[in-house]
Amino acid sequence: MEQQMLKDKIAIITGASYGMGQTMAELFADEGASVVLTARHEDKLNEVVKGIRSKGQQAIGVVADVCSTEDTKKVFETAIKEFGDVDILINNAGIGEQKMIDETDDDWMMMVMNTNLGGPMRYIREALKIFLPKNDGCIINISSVNATRPFCGATYTSTKGALNTLTKNVAMRLIDTNIRCNAVAPGSTITPAHLANKAGKQPGGAKMLQYSGHYVYFPGPECDPIDQAYACLYLASKMGRHVKGQVIQVCNGAFL
Repeated sequence: MEQQMLKDKIAIITGASYGMGQTMAELFADEGASVVLTARHEDKLNEVVKGIRSKGQQAIGVVADVCSTEDTKKVFETAIKEFGDVDILINNAGIGEQKMIDETDDDWMMMVMNTNLGGPMRYIREALKIFLPKNDGCIINISSVNATRPFCGATYTSTKGALNTLTKNVAMRLIDTNIRCNAVAPGSTITPAHLANKAGKQPGGAKMLQYSGHYVYFPGPECDPIDQAYACLYLASKMGRHVKGQVIQVCNGAFL
């Protein structure tokens, strides 16, 4: 039997009720990790947990909003109670959108910022309460090619650019430890959010794509969710043990 790369590890994955988050959770469970999944919608979250458990693997779901500090603490408390430790954090939860700057009001701006940037900051802060005392841990932020190719909504692209900077800032803070912080930047990946984006059904519609289409090859060759999950597996396993502060772009060459 092939050795599991994450045997006996405990991973928290936010936004894991569908798409890339679900695929990451399923792959990590296949590789021996016990997974703690979060999402705002209980029904879909329970389906994913049930599917993982049906294969004899360890998984629990916690209904939580990454914008809530109390929910964040609840997730980690539940993980410790259930599995006794946390080794890996994947900040996957986020809001995709296409609102141009001139149609972005304060409420929308703050909600997207609070989710896409505030969420990872809360979870990293909480994870370090566990990682620092044992001098070990892995943090993976799910960014986007939009962090450097800002062709989506003004707030979305800004938060992903900031998430790349946060990744490097945290890695600097942890440079003399065994705690790693990196990011995966997906390109066009076949998920419900991406399909809605292509159909002009994301908040803001398709107008921004008319402007940004002059500057990027979009849509280029698309990836599958498992491609992003494999990148996370590399970073979370011993294969990525000396990778720190990096943003790994997985885009099938569409956004060189």
